[in-house]
Amino acid sequence: MSTGALLQSQLIQKAWQDPTFKSKLLSDPKGTIQEFLGISLPDHIKVRTVEENADEFYLVLPPNPSSVLEANVQPQAMWNS
Repeated sequence: MSTGALLQSQLIQKAWQDPTFKSKLLSDPKGTIQEFLGISLPDHIKVRTVEENADEFYLVLPPNPSSVLEANVQPQAMWNS
C-alpha cells in the first residue's frame, strides 16, 4: 500500500469512528488533515472532501499527462511534516 493510500485509509477510519472529526474533515479538510497527521501541506495544495452515499460513486480523474509541458514538470516530493 502506498503512503498516500495508507494516510487516506487512516483518515477514513478516524472519520468513521469520530463524528466530530468527520464533520471537521468535511468542513475544513486541509486544516483537519494537517492537525490529525501533524504535517504542513503546501499552500498550492487544495483538499476537497466529499462523502459518498450508498447510491453514489465518485471517480477522480487525474490530470492528463500529455497536457503537462516539460517546463511545468517538477519532481514529486512527499508532503513534509
